[in-house]
Amino acid sequence: MKFPEKSDRKKRLTQSFMFWIARLISYSIVAILFIILFFIIRQGIDVISWEFLTTAPRDGMTKGGIFPAIVGTFYLVIGSMLFAVPIGVMAGIYVHEYAKSGPVKRFIRIMTDNLAGVPSIIFGLFGMSLFVNQMNFGTSILAGSLTLGLLALPIVIRTTEEALIAVPDQYRHASLALGGTKWYTIRKVVLPIAMPNILTGLILAVGRVSGETAPILFTVAAYFLPKLPSGVFDQCMALPYHLYVISTSGTQIEASRPMAYGTALVLIVIVLIVNLFAAGLRNYLGKKVKMN
Repeated sequence: MKFPEKSDRKKRLTQSFMFWIARLISYSIVAILFIILFFIIRQGIDVISWEFLTTAPRDGMTKGGIFPAIVGTFYLVIGSMLFAVPIGVMAGIYVHEYAKSGPVKRFIRIMTDNLAGVPSIIFGLFGMSLFVNQMNFGTSILAGSLTLGLLALPIVIRTTEEALIAVPDQYRHASLALGGTKWYTIRKVVLPIAMPNILTGLILAVGRVSGETAPILFTVAAYFLPKLPSGVFDQCMALPYHLYVISTSGTQIEASRPMAYGTALVLIVIVLIVNLFAAGLRNYLGKKVKMN
């Protein structure tokens, strides 16, 4: 027969051990992240200069800067979000708020999860077949943005649905009891509460599309284009593809290696700035919801 004191002591020891394991894993992940950042910063910080950020590459991309690639990356991220966010949020609203529980709803969720697991190279081939060839957009910013938008779409849908699930039903019932329509309740009550969590999904989507190479390889990216695009049907350079090119396919790989590290550092900083902005907006909306 086990004494209660011994049983409780064993449970506390087991709990403490599992907490330490979880803490060790968490610290290890953070340490790996800082190691990667330290390596990229140490290798690329010497390259960063005003000329590097504001001029086009030259001399076989061993000198000059990456300004066209920075601008092209912003165009692609903004274009993909303009496509993915409205459709993804509306799809998430439909799945949780309107679709009835049953085979159709389960099928939509399964297909969304499967779409999120499709390799990015498949999206690139699909975008080339549909947007570049069938719809005659050519290799352009429009084709690349739509392809990246499809890549981000399942992330936005699932995070929107999860954000809506987290909103207590009492808010919906109270609004409906006061005479509000279902759409009014969703628009004025549910979405403002869920918006901070929806923004979390947008952060993940932006982080993914800004670093993808395979989808833009077939739809928009130019090997060397030292000028800014003039419209959505033009090609453009992009930081992920530019980094790939100067790291593997350049004519003077060793000479362009410092530029590769500098490009990687700029890409990380851009993603970090976008994430910090979105996180700040999320916190602001969260505080606003609590005050209301």
